[in-house]
Amino acid sequence: MIYIHVPFCKSFCIYCDFYSEIVTEGVTEAYTREICAEIKRRSREMDDNPKTLYFGGGTPSVLPLSCLTRILLALEEAGHGGPYQEFTMEVNPEDIVEKGLPYVESLKTLGVNRISIGIQSLDNDLLQWMNRRHNAENAKKAFRIVREAGIRNISVDLIFGLSNLSNEVWEKTIDEVLELGPEHISCYQLTVEGDNVLAHRLENGEYEEASEEVCRAQYDLLCAKLAAAGYLHYEISNFAKRGYEAVHNGGYWTRRPYVGLGPSAHSFSGRGRSWNSPELTGYTLTRESLSVEDEKVETLMLALRTAHGVDAEFMEANCLRDNIDRLCAAGALAKEGRRYRIPEDHFFVSDEIIRELI
Repeated sequence: MIYIHVPFCKSFCIYCDFYSEIVTEGVTEAYTREICAEIKRRSREMDDNPKTLYFGGGTPSVLPLSCLTRILLALEEAGHGGPYQEFTMEVNPEDIVEKGLPYVESLKTLGVNRISIGIQSLDNDLLQWMNRRHNAENAKKAFRIVREAGIRNISVDLIFGLSNLSNEVWEKTIDEVLELGPEHISCYQLTVEGDNVLAHRLENGEYEEASEEVCRAQYDLLCAKLAAAGYLHYEISNFAKRGYEAVHNGGYWTRRPYVGLGPSAHSFSGRGRSWNSPELTGYTLTRESLSVEDEKVETLMLALRTAHGVDAEFMEANCLRDNIDRLCAAGALAKEGRRYRIPEDHFFVSDEIIRELI
């Protein structure tokens, strides 16, 4: 598994806490040189035949095709080239509309077989409030362009849990996304953290976070409508048509090793983690080892985010039996065969459940 962070945007969303810089031609060239050098430098850490490649951001779709091609050639020369089982590219709808069908066809020629579109909302007032570059019409147009290019695995991102998002607008957004028919939907509750515009608005009293009741109602509506449409709720924030569960993200939840390249990217070796510093050039790598206890907690926490759950023997060996029995009696845990899992109607409070176990 290889993840490449593209830390560029044309503008910044008010809630974003990821490392990113305003894109210019000069910085993309410098970035590409750094990535290619890092590929050569860290080649031994990568699988010879990686199953997945993921370009995330930031906004990978602002990266010129020439830069993307050079990065892929560097991976090939280092012995880690495609074809990949899953090659995901995150895109902004406005970039797809501006660059058109030839751009997406070029991505497909380069090996991209899964595209994740950052739609977030299909309400123009909310999109403007978020400082997104696209509007609802272009979000739908971008989806149709990607589909016309022959991409048969499309994921869309949505956001809920906003105090200025009504249930009516939220339901309309879900219905319109379902009409598009993506193979995968990732949906995240808005959290205010870091040093961004929304955090400052919250601090200044210009924004009030949505209540837990509002967030729960929006999450429950999402779960019900997607279940009725035939989507599998295979992870707390992720839904897919059968057979389209994200392979790359699934690796994170099952603690498969991966290498993260680029500024601010994280990596996992199986026994330790590492991360690059958040700077465009000359970024440094910091490593840390995980204790046995860290590994146990992480295994439990990540597995219980998924519908598959965690091995029963592992949980019973590492958690208090009284806590397990109490949560099962309350319906917050379910044992099926040799696995424990959190039922979907308790996914929303999974953090609390996991805290009680660890």
